[in-house]
Amino acid sequence: MTIKFLCGCMLLIGVSCKKTTPTSTENIEDVTNKSQAITEKDISKLNYMDFAIDERVEPIIESWQEFNQLETIIENTKKGDLSYFKSDAKKNLKTLLSDIRQTIPDTINTPAILARITVLETKLYKTESLSNLSTTKKQELLNTLKELLVSFSNLSFQLNKKIENDSHIIEKPI
Repeated sequence: MTIKFLCGCMLLIGVSCKKTTPTSTENIEDVTNKSQAITEKDISKLNYMDFAIDERVEPIIESWQEFNQLETIIENTKKGDLSYFKSDAKKNLKTLLSDIRQTIPDTINTPAILARITVLETKLYKTESLSNLSTTKKQELLNTLKELLVSFSNLSFQLNKKIENDSHIIEKPI
């Protein structure tokens, strides 16, 4: 009787088990990565004021190669291309930001601009860090990208204001 009972229980358990289709971890990761991918459309939906470099600033920064490289990174980021942050970004960023500070043209080397560069440096490192974490949520990364773009825009704005203020000729009373 006990053998029949055990066989019956085993048969019942075997039949009642839910059949599942095996899924590979790679397929799940691919789906997750595709749903978490940042696109140009996602970035274009970010609400921030983007300041362009003024034509009076262009001659000053055109020979500043490090700033031009940074500008290229930001432009690629606006297109949803975060590949720069996925490569050896930590080493590359450290070198780039160090070079930016060392090669800044004298006409725009002011505490206000250096402060904007420091903020931009922080946002670049934060973006690099979050873009390489597998646990980062899409909205969190978008918020960080917005902070990065705002900080670069603020640097551009400060460069424009510096040149604008320098171009004003103020006569001092005698």
